[in-house]
Amino acid sequence: MLSHVSYPAGWYDDPQDPTQQRYWDGNAWTDQRRGQQGPGPYQGQQYGQPAQHGQVYGAGQSGQPTQPQYGQPAQYGQPAQYGQPAQYGQPQQYGQPQYGQPQQQGQGGYPAYPQQQQGYGYPGLRVPSTPDGQPLSGWWRRVWARVLDSIIVGIIGLPLTGYFYYQYFQVIWDYLEDTMDSAAAGNTQPSTTLPTEAYQWMIPAVLIGLLVSFAYEYLFLTKKGATPGKKALGIAVRLRDVPGLPPGPAVAKRYGFIVGLSLLGAIPLVGTLFGFIALINYLWPLWDDKKQALHDKVAGTNVVRTN
Repeated sequence: MLSHVSYPAGWYDDPQDPTQQRYWDGNAWTDQRRGQQGPGPYQGQQYGQPAQHGQVYGAGQSGQPTQPQYGQPAQYGQPAQYGQPAQYGQPQQYGQPQYGQPQQQGQGGYPAYPQQQQGYGYPGLRVPSTPDGQPLSGWWRRVWARVLDSIIVGIIGLPLTGYFYYQYFQVIWDYLEDTMDSAAAGNTQPSTTLPTEAYQWMIPAVLIGLLVSFAYEYLFLTKKGATPGKKALGIAVRLRDVPGLPPGPAVAKRYGFIVGLSLLGAIPLVGTLFGFIALINYLWPLWDDKKQALHDKVAGTNVVRTN
């Protein structure tokens, strides 16, 4: 029994379902599961026993056992060991771990996500993922999650911003009426500049909206790992190299980058440039091999699938 041994976080055979793998966080099993990345575990065969369909696992053509390539025999529920020859006459078994014990170690302190099973000659299907193997979100999931979150933030912020927007649109309406009346009177050069009063109402509304949006993102990501919009689409935010909830500084960098581009985009003359950068930021995951937007790269985060 190795129940007292601690294993690093990683993907291991699910003790409840051998047809899939389950993520071990270093202390306990999580709810993250995925299909096997190759054929199911080989259950072993005693040397010298007749083979099914005319072949013995690990035996040569003469029917005599050959030296196995990996490890000493592993008991059921224990991780297979590598680097030592197996005892002659004992089966080379690849057992599944007991509940609570993984069978495979990661490397470098990070969880393992094998792209190819040892002992098999074909690679598994490569899915974009974090270094520890959690699949990354597609671009459209992120887009729809952002749309849902924008609607929710707008509703939450409406009691704070509604009055400012009401006054802003009143000024704009009066401006349009004056422009139309001027054109009807024969003025061929109507004013194309918004009244200063419009900015006096718009700027506070925008700043309050950004503050509400920042608080919304920060609280949900640091406490839950996902905003309601992301949760509805089955995605979440995490550090690329470390699973779990993203820390506050990373979340602040991530959304602060977005807020900064929004504010800079409102500056006359240079606003167009920063507006273009904001667009590129949201499109960047389409061609990035790590599926990161620019604000993800600044914060070291990834948007991942949770189901």
